[in-house]
Amino acid sequence: MADDIALLDFWHSPFAMRVRIALAEKGLEYESKEEDLSNKSSLLLNMNPVYKQIPVLIHKGKPICESLIIVEYIDEVWPHKPPLQLLPANPYDKAKAKFWADYIDKKVKLYPFLHMIFSHFC
Repeated sequence: MADDIALLDFWHSPFAMRVRIALAEKGLEYESKEEDLSNKSSLLLNMNPVYKQIPVLIHKGKPICESLIIVEYIDEVWPHKPPLQLLPANPYDKAKAKFWADYIDKKVKLYPFLHMIFSHFC
């Protein structure tokens, strides 16, 4: 596998989706490891012992947790892959983008809404 990348995720998690989009935009191949969130794997518990949640990007055996941190990591590790940057290069613009992503994560509460939609239709 190219660059030895795995992603611990759950198919309808908006946080995992953020990482899958970043990986796709960079054209990076990775192994997806779907997690059963009601019965978390020992791999997930070992790779994210603090929060014990997805997504977790495992790159060369090392875990990176939290979706926005993972996106920034992808930008820094693969800067040569187009698009050259997922987040703005300008520090102020990057800070604004990260602020709004964090705001949405904490205030909008997408997960319960998406869970309700997907559980109803799927």
